[in-house]
Amino acid sequence: MADEPKGLKKPVKLQSELASMLGATELPRTEITKKLWDYIKENKLQTKTENGAPENAGKYIVADATLLPIFKKTKSTSKSGKLTDLTGLQEGQTINMMQMAAVVGANIEK
Repeated sequence: MADEPKGLKKPVKLQSELASMLGATELPRTEITKKLWDYIKENKLQTKTENGAPENAGKYIVADATLLPIFKKTKSTSKSGKLTDLTGLQEGQTINMMQMAAVVGANIEK
């Protein structure tokens, strides 16, 4: 019998906005992150400056109409106590790529 996938490779249930964007109801976290990055790169939604114009490179991700509802679900405190609150984000504003783990965590069923 095969071992059950564990940790980041274990499939998790996606909340509705993320599920409809990715076309799946369950995916491992690794696959969610990869698919989000594929979308970001395909749509050239990276920028080198905070709230800068998309320029297809850089550590900031520009929230477009598709990503905005997914990003806006994010309000979490990391183990180190840092709050990530994207609930007031507007279309065209950016998040730091380091916030992607919090975004993924906010869009899966607990």
